[in-house]
Amino acid sequence: MAMLEVNNLEVYYGVICALKGISFEVNEGEIVSLIGANGAGKTTMMQSVVGLIPKKHGTVRFNGQDITKCPCHKIVQLGMTQVPEGRRIFQELTVYENLLMGAYTTKDQQVFKSDLEAIFDRFPRLAERSKQIAGTLSGGEQQMLAMGRALMSKPKLLMLDEPSMGLAPILVDQIFELIKELHAAGTTILLVEQNASKALEIADRAYVLETGSIILSGTGKELSQSDEVRKAYLGG
Repeated sequence: MAMLEVNNLEVYYGVICALKGISFEVNEGEIVSLIGANGAGKTTMMQSVVGLIPKKHGTVRFNGQDITKCPCHKIVQLGMTQVPEGRRIFQELTVYENLLMGAYTTKDQQVFKSDLEAIFDRFPRLAERSKQIAGTLSGGEQQMLAMGRALMSKPKLLMLDEPSMGLAPILVDQIFELIKELHAAGTTILLVEQNASKALEIADRAYVLETGSIILSGTGKELSQSDEVRKAYLGG
């Protein structure tokens, strides 16, 4: 059964159609990657699914429930959390305070403490810098904090928007290893990523988005071997 079902989604910016009736699904336990060039509509898709920008047409269902018109904070409570493009951490708050913001749906202090310990176990660097102002962290540390903040809400579906953006190659490798670890621990993942090679390498299935339309779909391996994808996104 599909955990996330997106059907015929259309989004407009004024008179410009940014998403042209796209449909895709994410099954429980999968890593699904959505790749495409800058400006293809990847972030618009992500933001429309989680309720941050309005949809003109189409439906979104999460675990069988219609969330097309559901406000963003309600979607988080249902178990879908986004790590936004550019990380969007709270720059002037500490690492700990950022993680606290991610746990706003958790009312039980003992549960919060347990969840926080789990995040610090997974991201030891955040534990070391828990009192540090988040805006002073390195780019890689900020990405870890953004992921940790999202995980504090215990998502069933974690949506990652360009997690490797602006990072050095060694840090990109670390972030993708973390994604694989999260998946192995049971988190379903929708990955939106410009680094097509990395995204397809870890994907169970993938979609290619071009100028607001999905033009190809298949397993990660199938798309990584596609001549069209190789020429457009994998350097030949």
